[in-house]
Amino acid sequence: MKNFRELLATDHVYVFDGAMGTRLYDKGVYINRSYDELNLTNPDLVREVHEEYIAAGAEIIETNTFGATRHKLQPYGLESKVREINAVAARIAGEAANGRVFVAGAIGPLGLRIEPFGPTSFDEAKEMFREQIEGLLEGGVDLFIIETFSELPVIEQAIKAVRELSDLPIVSQMTIQADVKTTFGTAPEAFTKKLDELGADVIGLNCGMGPTHVLHALEIMRGVTDKPLSAQPNAGLPRDVQGRQFYMGSPEYMAEFSRRFVQTGAKFVGGCCGTTPTHIKLIAEAIRSVSPRQGISQFHGQPVTIAELKPEDVKVVPAEERSRWSAKIARGEFVTSVEVLPPKGCDAQKTLDSIRLLKDAGVDGVNIPDGPRAQTRMSAQATAVLVEREIGIEAVLHYCCRDRNLLGMMSDLLGAAALGLHNLLLITGDPPKMGPYPDATAVFDIDAIGLTNMVNKLNHGLDLGNNPIGKPTAFSIGVGVNPGAVNLDEEIRRFEWKVEAGAEYAITQPVFDTEQLLRFLDRISHVKIPIVAGIWPLISFRNAEFMHNEVPGVNVTPEILERMRIASDKSKEEARDEGIAIARDSLNEVKDVIAGVQVSAPFGNVKYALQVFEALDQFAHLKAAV
Repeated sequence: MKNFRELLATDHVYVFDGAMGTRLYDKGVYINRSYDELNLTNPDLVREVHEEYIAAGAEIIETNTFGATRHKLQPYGLESKVREINAVAARIAGEAANGRVFVAGAIGPLGLRIEPFGPTSFDEAKEMFREQIEGLLEGGVDLFIIETFSELPVIEQAIKAVRELSDLPIVSQMTIQADVKTTFGTAPEAFTKKLDELGADVIGLNCGMGPTHVLHALEIMRGVTDKPLSAQPNAGLPRDVQGRQFYMGSPEYMAEFSRRFVQTGAKFVGGCCGTTPTHIKLIAEAIRSVSPRQGISQFHGQPVTIAELKPEDVKVVPAEERSRWSAKIARGEFVTSVEVLPPKGCDAQKTLDSIRLLKDAGVDGVNIPDGPRAQTRMSAQATAVLVEREIGIEAVLHYCCRDRNLLGMMSDLLGAAALGLHNLLLITGDPPKMGPYPDATAVFDIDAIGLTNMVNKLNHGLDLGNNPIGKPTAFSIGVGVNPGAVNLDEEIRRFEWKVEAGAEYAITQPVFDTEQLLRFLDRISHVKIPIVAGIWPLISFRNAEFMHNEVPGVNVTPEILERMRIASDKSKEEARDEGIAIARDSLNEVKDVIAGVQVSAPFGNVKYALQVFEALDQFAHLKAAV
């Protein structure tokens, strides 16, 4: 048999197999099983599927290893068998091939987010792929097929992992949506060019959509690369028939489109979800008489340009010009803000009236939390718009990852920019189980680090897929940081990553232990962004107990607890005054080493917050007025 790389220079069109999962399901293996484990527990069944596709005319078969990486095997308790599963899968496919067809080691996505939008680093992702690749190489594959990827940074790590271990050919396939872009909005011309640069031997598409959308994308891809193209679409989109999902693309329909794929320039065709040996048989018959269109020099005369995919003349708005809040921070001036919760209902008038007192007092901004402790309140974004438009004081909008997927976050942030909001505090968010609806679903597509990367991209005129959005956003990017974290080393590492991602200032959790804050500031002195301290005026001993025991990351010192206990024993008024005095004391102790202060308004009473500001010279006028 020829070396697979020799095939790349010929005019012949080659046929991949169809869906492995579809056939295993048809044979009685339900979706709650690990299909990859079948390589160990039922190798004859896997071999049978391979042999069916070979008999149908497939010239390249894929190993049953699409999900055989550590992370995807972990839910089944199989993470220690990564290498064994992959090696055995390659041997099973090799036995079925018996020298007649090529065996492609199948590698699918990791099923987790990697940087810049997730906690997994590039190196960690590459190592997971390496572990799988080592097993496939041990089993004796002829090439690798890296398929069904929607994120370029992830497929890049897979390609690098292969290249570090082997010089075998690589087929790299992305998956697209109805707009022929990836879920991150990356256009075909962009990911094709990138895969070409990364050294993929064959570039293609699989899964995601049916033949129509794949054909459209292939026409674009042919214009930007001379590399051979591949196409393995689903058999149309699935439809629900009496509770079961069926792919409705008939073998005849798929065969007709396979001819069109080849005429457009595809050299390798096959099928993905919903395709069967019958589909592959008709595809093999349909392409016998057609040859693929050649490379970019023959595609409509001119190659497709991708210059428009890069933001042209984007001018990032300087921090001093984004907002008054941002300008003061950039100039090193002390900023002041008060945290006020959004209203519980749809009537915001009471909340707005209280915030008007802050503007009259000269406070720089009002912090609007986004569903703190998973409570149901008016949208923080809507509240922020009302505050800025009706009161005229700037809002610092808290924005969390809990309730929205990536697309929703992108839409929200673009909308916030269009509505004139500029100051953000980006946080991961409290899980729903902390609130009144513990069964509500949390999304957490990304965390605060990924969100910071997203907003930083928007400020540079790019969306998640590195596509230009036109006019860049002008957000002042703030993040949270917790000096009282249980695992302080991890907190500092995450803080460093947030700064690396684009954070421009940070606001701490409520600080009651000023010595703890000072130690923390010393630990992060190498991170050169301004720190705004959170200050919370306590109103009772019970309030102090709650903060200390039930609010993660908050440490109320024994001395403060005792002061609040003694005051609460006297009266509510004494306790309230003592809590405000403690907050003023805390602010006095740290005001010279912080860039600003955020004072919380307990139970929405901003007058208590304003009394804390009496510790600052610029608010001396409040002592007589409040």
